Amino acid sequence: MSSSATGHADPAFAEVKAVFEAGLADGDDLGAAVVVFVDGRPVVDLWGGIADKRTGRPWTRDTACPTFSCTKGVTATAALMVAQQYGHGVDEPVSAWWPEFAQHDKHETTLSDLMAHRAGLPVLERPVSVGEAADPEAIADLLAGQRPLWQPGTEHGYHALTFGWLVGEFVRRHTDMAVGEFTRRYLGDGLFIGASGAAVRDVARVSSPPPEQRVWSAENAPPIPDDTVGEMVTAMSDPESLFIRASSNPVASYNDPEVLAAGWPAAGLVTTARDLAKFYGDLISGTLVAPGPLREATTERVRGNDRVLCLESAFGLGYMLPSQNFVVPEPAQRTAFGHPGAGGSVGLADLEHKVGFAFVPNLRRDWLAGDRRAYRLIAAVYDAL
Repeated sequence: MSSSATGHADPAFAEVKAVFEAGLADGDDLGAAVVVFVDGRPVVDLWGGIADKRTGRPWTRDTACPTFSCTKGVTATAALMVAQQYGHGVDEPVSAWWPEFAQHDKHETTLSDLMAHRAGLPVLERPVSVGEAADPEAIADLLAGQRPLWQPGTEHGYHALTFGWLVGEFVRRHTDMAVGEFTRRYLGDGLFIGASGAAVRDVARVSSPPPEQRVWSAENAPPIPDDTVGEMVTAMSDPESLFIRASSNPVASYNDPEVLAAGWPAAGLVTTARDLAKFYGDLISGTLVAPGPLREATTERVRGNDRVLCLESAFGLGYMLPSQNFVVPEPAQRTAFGHPGAGGSVGLADLEHKVGFAFVPNLRRDWLAGDRRAYRLIAAVYDAL
């Protein structure tokens, strides 16, 4: 496999290209793309490697890929746009616009609780199929009837899949559009939350390395105590843990066309690195969300031990902030926000440095504290600024 990248990088960002090509050469990546916008201008747009290991199909300029939880940053933005349009405060009760949600003492739960993973609803209480999970109204009804696992607003735990149906219901009830339709209409026509037909013709196939090579920790990650690592590893292997229950219902393969078409607003985004980076570049420009509300949305709402992930996480309103679970280089730790995805994808923005960044690979890695591929690329970007 060629280790050379196609595309362009401004001379000042030559190290980003070198890091990207090193990942292709040493086997960290199978196929991938990285794109960087600075102050609205594309300074890096690179791709390379293999999109489908079975056929050898190369990664092209227009190859899209499942990006897993990078979806949450897009869905959060859709909700903020709707709140802005309809004059809703994020600390108003959910039951004001979703009366059925008030069941089981959830009447004081707010939109900000949903967006900051504080709602106490990280799991669906019964198994659902991929087909059922493609019906946002049915899943919303299920969640409205559930009892929270903790008092909303008092703790937080990563709502791996339910985040999308909960926050997406705010969008759906105000616009009569699923998040995927709203996103393509108002955020970017290359952001597919629900991809089918022509949208999946050049979609990369997600691959996994051998188990012994799949899990790693990023270099320069914040130190994690041994007992925390043990708790995380146990959670990742215990089918009854909140981690597994939150992330694996429904059981799904992201190479399955039915899953790609399902439009899950927490994990269903299929897109290119270019479209994801441009989305974050547009976001920080103020064209999607006004500067004041965006500052509020990227201000820390919660930080600490995550009931689901079993390590420190931090969130604003839907956006993940730098923490043990979102490891970024030191220059980005105060000002960056965005969201990583389970396969190694990362979408990131920085209001101070005017950066929109995306890295989208198809070789799935799981990390204990950050993915070293994205970390190295982000570090090279900040070195060039």
